[in-house]
Amino acid sequence: MALCDYFSAPDDRAAAAVAGRSGGPAVCGLDAVPLTGVDPVVAVARLEAILTGCSYEEATRRPRAGRLLSSPQGDTPIVLSLSDTLLDALVQAEPSDLARAAGPWSRTAELAQARVDARTALIVLESLAALTRRAKADGRRVYCWWSL
Repeated sequence: MALCDYFSAPDDRAAAAVAGRSGGPAVCGLDAVPLTGVDPVVAVARLEAILTGCSYEEATRRPRAGRLLSSPQGDTPIVLSLSDTLLDALVQAEPSDLARAAGPWSRTAELAQARVDARTALIVLESLAALTRRAKADGRRVYCWWSL
């Protein structure tokens, strides 16, 4: 299963610098949340569609949605950005919004295949929302370090 660490960084350049680092963003001293198996492209776009009411296709076309920031080199991890629309939705989400989104998100093919139930999806959402709120408060963005 792919390792996915979601983390905050001041900008794209700083985030991309984490790509080749063994151990991911946490060992670099960055605020990070390990969310193994929650891929930053499909699963995150499905989450954005659920939280914002847009279509999955629209979520995948957002300017920063799943944008590759680092050059893939062999087996080294990559860093991708998350859309600002998703980050804004996570910052603004009330606990009840996250609870309502957890069920539908857990039933998407990607999370169902990983056997993520609604309770676990809610924990993931709460962790991701907390990371995003800390990042926004510090003027940072959220990224994903993805090791396949």
